[in-house]
Amino acid sequence: MQAEAIASKSKALGIFLVLSSALLWGLSGTVAQYLFQVKGFSPEWLVTVRLIVSGLILLVISFAKNKRTVFKIWKSKNDRMSLIMFSILGMLSVQYTYFVAIDASNAATATFLQYLAPAMIAVYFVFLNKKLPNGKELLALAFALVGTFLLVTKGTVDSLSISKEALFWGIASAFALAYYTIKPKSLLDHWDSPTIIGWAMVIGGLGISIVHPPWQFVGTWSIGSLFFVLFIFLFGTLIPYYCYLESLKYISPSETSMLASIEPLSAAIVSVIWLKTTFVMMEWIGALFILGTILILSNDKKPI
Repeated sequence: MQAEAIASKSKALGIFLVLSSALLWGLSGTVAQYLFQVKGFSPEWLVTVRLIVSGLILLVISFAKNKRTVFKIWKSKNDRMSLIMFSILGMLSVQYTYFVAIDASNAATATFLQYLAPAMIAVYFVFLNKKLPNGKELLALAFALVGTFLLVTKGTVDSLSISKEALFWGIASAFALAYYTIKPKSLLDHWDSPTIIGWAMVIGGLGISIVHPPWQFVGTWSIGSLFFVLFIFLFGTLIPYYCYLESLKYISPSETSMLASIEPLSAAIVSVIWLKTTFVMMEWIGALFILGTILILSNDKKPI
């Protein structure tokens, strides 16, 4: 009984962590849309500075807790390569593709497209486990396809309601989120979340700095824009990324990605209310289909 109680508390903690991260990410996506479309900020600059500043802060915190852990991760060849891959293909990719998708459309559309990731994760594990998809997985995939179609076409077959650029980057962000969810499991078995996230952010930020140096700024500064940039650093990066990866210690990657489905809802609601983003009925139906994908998969008792 005691073991069951501990397991239940651990799962509850994992759920709380991932829900917190999803809510904050949804809010930060809408804030990013404001900075891009109202203040003229570039996604490249925001991603670069966001990663480097937030990553350095996390490494300082990790160093203060345990000086040896911060640099010890580089002594393991396998972990070193995994960290570099996670930094570029996971951390940097999920940030960059998502922000560019927001810039090309809006926070709500970009976030809904990104949350095709659970369906991609399900397909990945089907191939990994070399088994045929079950009924729920097939239904979830159908929901994902129908939802995406309605979201990007408004139900009109002969035209896209969003640009091809927005569609491309939205789908790319879903692949990046799927990779980001699956990849760090082995790293988390050996190292703490702040160390992994801190290094991943710094490496990703330095990587994109080669192409987009942080001193090449475009946009309009004001007290409001400064506040929103700081909001993205703290509540859109440091806290949610820590919570998201920490949740993987208590619940599975598939459960984590499914529970995080509240992010697109929060992004959509705030975007519509605050930035007056227009969503027609077909787009809402498409969004509900995508959310339905996650709900279908989350009701599968077997781990994906």
